[in-house]
Amino acid sequence: MLNRTKNSWKVHFLPIVPEKEMFSCLIWMFVLLCSSVADENSIRDADIFPSSPEIERRSTLKLFCVLGKRYTPHRNASHIIWKLNHDLIAQENYNIVNETVSSVTIHNFTYSKAHVKCFTKYLGKEQLLVHTEVTSGFPPDTPGNISCIYYFDAELGCTWTSGRETNLRTNYTLFRKIMTEGRATLLHTVGSCQSKTESCSFYYPDTPYSSSFCFQVKAENVLGEASSDCVPMPMEKIEKFEPPEILSVKKITGIKQLLTVTWKMPEKIIPSQDLICQVHYRNLYSNSSEFVNISLNSAEKTGSCNLTGLWDSTEYSVAVRCISVVSIFWSEWSRGKTASTEEKAPSEKVDFWRVIESSHSAGSRSVHLMWKPLNSFPPSGRILGYKIQYFPENNAALKMTNISTDKKIILHLNEEAYIISITAYNSAGNSPEAVLRIPSTGEKAPQIIETVRTFTTNEEVVVEWIASEPEVDKYVVEWYEELETDPFSRSWQYVSNSTNWKTNKNNFKPFICYNISVYPLYGNKVAAPYSIQTYVQEKKPSEGPVADTGIPGKNEVTIKWKEISKDKRNGFISNYTIFYKPEDGKELNETVNSDVLQYRLKSLQANTQYTVYIMASNEAGGTSGEPKTFKTLKFNKEDVIFIALPVGLSMLFLLGLWITCILKKHAFKKVCWPDIPNPAESTAVEWPLDASTNNSFLKGVISEVKPIDFEDLSVLEHCFPEESQEGSLLMNCENHVSECTDINTKGMINGDKKILYNEENEVAKCFSPSMSHIITDQDIGIQMHSALIPVKEIQPIEMLEDDLRESQQTSIKNEENDKEDFLKLEDFSEKALFNPYLKNSVKTREFLISENLTERSKNEPKSQSTVSPPFQQNVTGQSYITLDMFRLTTAH
Repeated sequence: MLNRTKNSWKVHFLPIVPEKEMFSCLIWMFVLLCSSVADENSIRDADIFPSSPEIERRSTLKLFCVLGKRYTPHRNASHIIWKLNHDLIAQENYNIVNETVSSVTIHNFTYSKAHVKCFTKYLGKEQLLVHTEVTSGFPPDTPGNISCIYYFDAELGCTWTSGRETNLRTNYTLFRKIMTEGRATLLHTVGSCQSKTESCSFYYPDTPYSSSFCFQVKAENVLGEASSDCVPMPMEKIEKFEPPEILSVKKITGIKQLLTVTWKMPEKIIPSQDLICQVHYRNLYSNSSEFVNISLNSAEKTGSCNLTGLWDSTEYSVAVRCISVVSIFWSEWSRGKTASTEEKAPSEKVDFWRVIESSHSAGSRSVHLMWKPLNSFPPSGRILGYKIQYFPENNAALKMTNISTDKKIILHLNEEAYIISITAYNSAGNSPEAVLRIPSTGEKAPQIIETVRTFTTNEEVVVEWIASEPEVDKYVVEWYEELETDPFSRSWQYVSNSTNWKTNKNNFKPFICYNISVYPLYGNKVAAPYSIQTYVQEKKPSEGPVADTGIPGKNEVTIKWKEISKDKRNGFISNYTIFYKPEDGKELNETVNSDVLQYRLKSLQANTQYTVYIMASNEAGGTSGEPKTFKTLKFNKEDVIFIALPVGLSMLFLLGLWITCILKKHAFKKVCWPDIPNPAESTAVEWPLDASTNNSFLKGVISEVKPIDFEDLSVLEHCFPEESQEGSLLMNCENHVSECTDINTKGMINGDKKILYNEENEVAKCFSPSMSHIITDQDIGIQMHSALIPVKEIQPIEMLEDDLRESQQTSIKNEENDKEDFLKLEDFSEKALFNPYLKNSVKTREFLISENLTERSKNEPKSQSTVSPPFQQNVTGQSYITLDMFRLTTAH
């Protein structure tokens, strides 16, 4: 057991093992460990030699692989195999030297670099022992083309060519030697420098000046070495100095086409050497260059020259370089300087154009003037500004002048015609005037151009036109993007003596619509333009039209769409194609012209869902819009009208019938269910109920008959106006009633009771054929009996139309029975009275006996004779005759 104390470890052995035996075991273990380590370190597992060899290309390579003791005696050299990179080397190239050493020979080694590997193969398994990298190359060639440059008191540098690439590490040595009697002597080597590249330099102070130096280069690597001849190079011949510094390039005031150049020579130059300096000047507006040589002696520290025959108002760039008269190397060019020659007034007119906007208010309009910079060659110098003059055509005294340094201006003119001129000016003067006329507002320009066409070639855009007046020989071609709203963004070009114009295709953007206008010019006037639109290059539209289906019908629908925005057309739209497809059906299409923005699809299936989309096409292709769906109606308007009209008319008829019933309900009620007045309340006849009570016969009858509430008793028979028999009977009765009424009236006036009695009998006779109820005034008992006999057998029923014949037959039998009863009681000799209110009750009869009838009869005196007033008129609309129309008076 190990126990750690404060600064050391203590070992505690278990008490079972003696301390002495444990110590002996540890010693033996340590000895064995040391012996194994010694064996491993004493003999390596394997080795290969030579290690990392460098050989000549296409030579033969021989390598040895040595096994260590670890692999013996189980393995020996016969188990060794060789590989070149990953390829197994053939067995015939192997050679077993002894038990532990095997060699391999590789002929014609062509790899620049390769790995050769040594393996053991035992029991079918390969084990890598050791490998090495082999490099092949060439011995160095003799260096050549030695060249040196001498910077006085600064540096001496040489370069050379090494020949072919050796592919091996090669070192170069540059030797500087002094020649004695024209021969190179190795004993007089002044200095050398080492390099791994093809150049080497000596630096000050190791740069002494001498005219008898020669230079030699030696190259060497593992395969060999090679040295060049010692090449003699006098120092003054290889001298090169720093470039001169230009002090000034300037013009001389008042002298045209001349510049003066002054420069300073560098300080480190071999003394007593004459120099030549070369001045290079270049016109910045052309690619031509010219040179001027200036000679200087060794004492001159500066140089100068005048450059003549230059262009006016032209800027030039100037540079200078120098060389010793005996040297072969020019200095580098000095840093260039620019200067401009004396200016002259511009000789070319300003190229300007105008865009006239419509009048914004009465008497005011905006004219946009724009012009191009002068491009005369040679140029006229730096333009300081532009002078714009304008005045009304009919009043030159009102000339106004504007100065602008820009190339555009806006003039606000009235409706008159104006003359506008522009000149460019510099320090030397003004250019010739360029003049244009602005027409008046109401002036109509002539149309000279008949037609214009454009087409595009591979590199150019061509515009051609035909003019109706051949004497016009000057035109302006104007072009701009269709969506461009800024007038100053327009381009133009003047064309003379031609009716066509060409420009580079790069002046136009592809997939953009351009407006091109041709303006004829005659004098200073501008005729009416001819304008067209064109695309230099087209592609299919960026988006398709969006369909609007509106409200579909049963078998048709109108599809509407809007034009694609101009910035997304990418060409001229040639047509639109409407694609539509019913659900689970075949897709159909219709094509319309580009000016059609709606189309009616016909012969569609009713109550069917369709999908529709529209494709807009140009020369480059077509693009479809988003699909929309719609569903045709099950019924169209005609179907709805055909169905709704009869229903509506029927409802209107029923509504009119209902309103008529509401408004005429009283008339219908009077015709079908007339109101029957209560006889007891009539003033035409008095009911002598007291006499009937004293009559023994009627008492017996009344006692036998159960009291009847006559107000609650009614017999209703439906009206049948079509029966003509009873209707004619009523009409006859009405005639008789009218005759009897006349007689009755006369009797009442005369006051003769007898005549009245006779007339009453006549009245009774008149009513008797149609009425079965007679009231006799002589014997009230007989009257009541005859009047009550039919009532006795009447029960409250409502007779239906189907029982009409039966009810009529029953009525006839009742009448015959009543007649027999009447004959039995004819010994009652009282006067019989007719109850005329029953005249119209042939079809509907209502018998009402008031409860107060008895009381009223009792209150009236029996012997009193009442006289009715003259005939009373019927109530308006009353369809029957009441007793109130006349009154029969009887005396008891």
